Amino acid sequence: MKIELYIAQLLYRYQCVTVPGFGAFLTEIQSAQLNENTNSFSPPKKMISFNAYLKNNDGLLANHIAQAEKTSYEYAVSAIQYEVFTWKKALQENGLFSIKNVGDLTLNRDNNLIFTPYDNTNYLTNSFGLSPFVSPLVKREIFEKELEAIDNQDNVIDFVPETRTTNPYLKYAAIFVLGLGLTGSIGYPIYQNQIATETILVETSVQKQVQNKIQQATFFIETPIPAVTLSVKENKLPYHIMAGAFRNERNAENELDRLTRLGYKAKRIAPNKNGLFPVLYGSFSTFAEAEKVKNEIQKTLNPEAWILIQSL
Repeated sequence: MKIELYIAQLLYRYQCVTVPGFGAFLTEIQSAQLNENTNSFSPPKKMISFNAYLKNNDGLLANHIAQAEKTSYEYAVSAIQYEVFTWKKALQENGLFSIKNVGDLTLNRDNNLIFTPYDNTNYLTNSFGLSPFVSPLVKREIFEKELEAIDNQDNVIDFVPETRTTNPYLKYAAIFVLGLGLTGSIGYPIYQNQIATETILVETSVQKQVQNKIQQATFFIETPIPAVTLSVKENKLPYHIMAGAFRNERNAENELDRLTRLGYKAKRIAPNKNGLFPVLYGSFSTFAEAEKVKNEIQKTLNPEAWILIQSL
């Protein structure tokens, strides 16, 4: 089984994809970039890095493989372990191992892993369909030469005053127009005041009629609408810490009682396809909460506890 494909699929959806016993691939969103030297534009994307110290099994990769291959979780864990073994062997023999569409892993002189990501795949779903492009420079040489040519032209425009003959009748027409203007400037404000006064009287009368109608109005609903009952949907808790799976249902009940007495919000879930009865320490809304409690349980109570990611 090649798990490179499943790692690439999970990188589209999650910020951290852990390969148990090997390391974790981390993603960080990088904004759009402009390279002024090459006039190229790059869309936002996910930058991939590698952390060799995150090796604990968080259940994400194994559950994804189990669902995709329609197999058991235990078989998926075994397949990952075998694949990691072949990776380490290839690194020891060749000093280089390539993960398709993800990057290259090499060993330096201190026998430490060095990761070099590939740039051919953008794992940011919001940038789907966007690709880098190069914009040619805007050539301004011709336009600037035309401006210089216009500035260098010595065009002188001579203004020759025009002499006009005056008509004596125009003087009387001007006096008449001036008289009309004075009459309008005096009469128009008086007209405006009269219109405003009549408008106020009409609005006052309308307001009184509206108030009388409101005071006289009564409302009676013969067939009231029945009350609406709202149901609040509970938030799903998709991250579960697995305590164990038992072939005997009685043993599952005993484990549930024991964990409840220890203070855990333990519960049972439906039997799996293998006929086992799973028991959980508890369920959580975020992976960080589940990871924190799982680590405490592994240190004090059950080193084999693991996280199940599933909407129950």
